[in-house]
Amino acid sequence: MAAVPTPKPANIDEYIGGFPNNVQEVLEKIRITIHKAAPDAKEKISYSMPAFEQNGIVVYFAAFKNHIGLYALPSGHSAFKEALSKYKSGKGSVQFPLNQPIPFDLITRIVKFRVQENLEKVKSKNK
Repeated sequence: MAAVPTPKPANIDEYIGGFPNNVQEVLEKIRITIHKAAPDAKEKISYSMPAFEQNGIVVYFAAFKNHIGLYALPSGHSAFKEALSKYKSGKGSVQFPLNQPIPFDLITRIVKFRVQENLEKVKSKNK
């Protein structure tokens, strides 16, 4: 028997609304943190995850059973390798456990870095 596909969220509100209240609170705080760090970034759903775009994708984030995944593409993670070293991570992802404080200040720094990085790419293309 085939699995019933879950509908893809149409927007970030719908995405966040699909989780338990305690996870919704964390996701909403991450969303606000990203907006403060990148006020001109536009929200979208990409790869069925919340994403923020400004001159390209800045970051994605997603909730899982035991953690929040933040995807700042490989450059965002390599630039903050030391700060992220205490978290489980992959090439372009990091996992923030739900049973530990979320490092909102670190998310802010990563987002600002990615916004600047995307801006530099646009500037170099326009030269």
